[in-house]
Amino acid sequence: MSVAELPRVRGKLTADAPLAPLVWFKSGGAAEWLFEPKDVEDLSEFLTGLDPQVPVMGLGLGSNLIVRDGGVPGVVVRLGKPFATVERLDETVLRCGGGASGILVSSTARDAGIGGLEFLRSIPGTVGGFVRMNGGAYGREVKDVLVECEVVLRSGELKTLPLDALGYTYRHSDLPEGAIVVSATFRGQPEQPEAIQAEMDRIAQSREESQPLRSKTGGSTFKNPPGTKAWKEIDDAGCRGLQIGDAQVSEKHCNFLLNLGAASSADIEALGEEVRRRVREKSGVELEWEIQRVGNA
Repeated sequence: MSVAELPRVRGKLTADAPLAPLVWFKSGGAAEWLFEPKDVEDLSEFLTGLDPQVPVMGLGLGSNLIVRDGGVPGVVVRLGKPFATVERLDETVLRCGGGASGILVSSTARDAGIGGLEFLRSIPGTVGGFVRMNGGAYGREVKDVLVECEVVLRSGELKTLPLDALGYTYRHSDLPEGAIVVSATFRGQPEQPEAIQAEMDRIAQSREESQPLRSKTGGSTFKNPPGTKAWKEIDDAGCRGLQIGDAQVSEKHCNFLLNLGAASSADIEALGEEVRRRVREKSGVELEWEIQRVGNA
């Protein structure tokens, strides 16, 4: 697909763009095209004019993602600085751009005296990603604080969807394929900034102690199965520290996979599948991937 076949843009279009530097695992192939729109209108006009057969995928901070080594066909949309905004609407409500990080949202909420959004500090991604995935941590999920979100559909149509239109379940939404979340409105409750900061500090310390935050990782690999924890099933199946090439099950938190240096995405995915096989054999529990795996092998 040549640039001549693509709609004109005001943002940035890059052909054959390496994705490994943009994802936490630091592995995987290139995007056929990487599009960083200038604003919502730029994205909407681009998708309106793009051949409907061309696949489109949103990319946030790349924390919850394995990009396969063969790369991603079609267009990968990355919401950059123009979308990393957080605006206070009233005493308890913030409107956040799809490219804003969980840390930016929670710290802006703290400064505005809005409690209840502290858990977003611990979700290593952007608003677009955790709204799509119903991200959650420390007993709360996005569905507990979301009022509505604004999306650009694959057709280019800009649409506002209320919470109940998203069909949220555990780490899942009914957002259509190719839809890009460009903003979300969150509601908390009035709280003293000091109390909010104390809760954020508690969450940060808990993550630091229990998760391999300074490694090349993808966050939680598998969803927690009903009635148990993924890490416990993995540990019980003897997978702590298990390795394929440079891909390893973290010894610190065994629901995290690590790239120790030169792991390919194929190594990381194969390790995940081996963990699933061993857990199934040991306890009969079927682990479901939480990390998205995209692109061609």
